[in-house]
Amino acid sequence: MNYRINRRTGDRISEIGFGSAYLYEAGMDEGVRALETAVEGGINYFDLAAGDAKAFPIWGKALSSVRKSVLFQIHFGADYSKGTYGWSLELDDVKRSVAWQLEQLKTDYIDYGFIHCQDELSDWETYQKNGILSYLLSMQKQGVVKHLGLSSHTPSVIQKIMDEVSIDMLMFSVNPAYDYGRGDYANGSVDERSAIYRRCETEGVGISVMKPFSGGQLLDAAQSQFGKALTEYQCIQYALDKPGVLTVLPGASNTEEAKKLLGYCDASEEERDYAILGSFAPPQASGKCVYCNHCKPCPMGLDIGLINKYYDLAKAGDALAVEHYRTLELNASDCIGCGHCDARCPFSVPQSERMHEIAVWFCNQGRL
Repeated sequence: MNYRINRRTGDRISEIGFGSAYLYEAGMDEGVRALETAVEGGINYFDLAAGDAKAFPIWGKALSSVRKSVLFQIHFGADYSKGTYGWSLELDDVKRSVAWQLEQLKTDYIDYGFIHCQDELSDWETYQKNGILSYLLSMQKQGVVKHLGLSSHTPSVIQKIMDEVSIDMLMFSVNPAYDYGRGDYANGSVDERSAIYRRCETEGVGISVMKPFSGGQLLDAAQSQFGKALTEYQCIQYALDKPGVLTVLPGASNTEEAKKLLGYCDASEEERDYAILGSFAPPQASGKCVYCNHCKPCPMGLDIGLINKYYDLAKAGDALAVEHYRTLELNASDCIGCGHCDARCPFSVPQSERMHEIAVWFCNQGRL
């Protein structure tokens, strides 16, 4: 298992997390085995937005003994008073639900307390007006909530809330279908979604990824928005390559599914390669680097994907990206314009031209 550091909190977070929406379907014994398998495989980050209240006793039994070594994200607005998942913007409902969840989980603290499911600006206005935000912030001051998170599918709402509240983690739906404007939660344009990734990376806000398989649609050719199936490992790699992403939270409801997700850690580059997406990219996405590194190997040894990422982040205002670029052993100015990367890029990026553009940009930065 590889781990990434949340720059805001210092937490070391597994690249593969555990999405638990359907864990309750396994029942107590199998659910506990699935969670124990996940922990043994190195997973330490768990999303607790369950589809049913029955999941909470399972978490409590499986994870209470390792509580200090795992991280929970709990949603202030997820309501389990009727047994199944519900969404509430009523303060009393939120208080009761959070208290009940803590009791079932056998814990007295929350690692990441989330402003839950803010997809419309009206949701955000109500969340504040009804006192839920104030309650969440008061729980943070008391130390019950360690860090603040936000869950949303909508880039414009995310930008608004991030302008007003300092968050440490964003839960965002990341997959190629949504990024390319296809699917129920494909909110925002290609550029608007890219701006979220870059802002989070620039500000050190981690992203935990929900819906990496587009609710399973991308794994089934008959349902896929592209008419072709992708694999779990292709989707996971795609999400992990986005700036700001710390962990991907695919769902698992039993031990075999948990083992399959853990198989990503040992998967080959070929199994993770999502270059086929280049043939699906809409016109507005064509010619934009997604940092997939399918252009490797560069005859000169340039890490073209990383150079592109640092450039995009630097232009977005990330001073750290500028320093990272300058410490690269080889950078864009070392490009000889051979065109090898241009021929290999599945997203039709004129990389050799872009290397010249990047070299000039960073050179000019040094003159400012």
